Amino acid sequence: MAPNDANRAATRRSRQLWAGVLALVGLVLLIIGLTVADGVAAWVEVVVAIVLLVTGYVVQHLARRETVYRHGERR
Repeated sequence: MAPNDANRAATRRSRQLWAGVLALVGLVLLIIGLTVADGVAAWVEVVVAIVLLVTGYVVQHLARRETVYRHGERR
């Protein structure tokens, strides 16, 4: 494995880890916002949870795209 490939794999793993953390935190906030919290706090938690879930999805998509389409192989 070339140094560039190793660096790319490490970046992909790091992005996937962050995507998982963001998704987990987003789901926890969503559950708390929908079940326990009430009033303005619930809406703030739900909005933050949705933003975290979307951000986690985008980070995961970037990690997958980097795996499938390498810089030298793009059309």
